[in-house]
Amino acid sequence: MDIPLVAGTVATVVFAASNLPMLRKALRTGDVSSYSLVSLAMVNGANLVYSLYIFTLPFGPIWALHTFYLVSCALMLWLFLRQRHATRAARLRESATGAAGLDGDDAVVVVVAEL
Repeated sequence: MDIPLVAGTVATVVFAASNLPMLRKALRTGDVSSYSLVSLAMVNGANLVYSLYIFTLPFGPIWALHTFYLVSCALMLWLFLRQRHATRAARLRESATGAAGLDGDDAVVVVVAEL
């Protein structure tokens, strides 16, 4: 066996495994409020640019590690945007409910009618 290949494989498994608890918690709870949009956008942008380099290298553990980072960072950005959208929609419903003196079900109708 080639020692650099074994080292790369072991490092890939360790790095990916170290990120799994974060991903599991984010998927389970849907709470990614501790992250910032700017940070997540920058990481995703850098990963895309870095892909231009990584995928020119011979196939190996670095491909697996980088693909894992691409997918996990994109997933975190998606979760963040989904949470942000849900929060804004809830605020809009609350403001419509409070302004019109309606209950939650009627507020949705008001919000849709206003859009």
